[in-house]
Amino acid sequence: MDDQTRIELEAAAFRRLRQHLMEDRTDVQNIDMMNLAGFCRNCLSRWYQEAANERGIEMGKTEARELYYGMTMDEWKANYQTEASPDKQAEFEVAFKENVTDKQ
Repeated sequence: MDDQTRIELEAAAFRRLRQHLMEDRTDVQNIDMMNLAGFCRNCLSRWYQEAANERGIEMGKTEARELYYGMTMDEWKANYQTEASPDKQAEFEVAFKENVTDKQ
């Protein structure tokens, strides 16, 4: 497989993941994704921002999130985000520490 085809397939897979999370599984909360997979929608938007910045495209966190979510964070939260239970928050603290420790 040539590089251009690989890049196109990877981009298509990313677009499908985004669509799935934004249209099909809005019920899955970011905290659930972080607890289970170690990344969430915000991570994906940050990786998008970092890729843009690496290519000389100025993009801030807010702009990247709006591009990824297709709306402002306030709109997303109002439409889809629910309050995380104390158990989920505690699980997140453990998972976050593990992910941060693994990266250092």
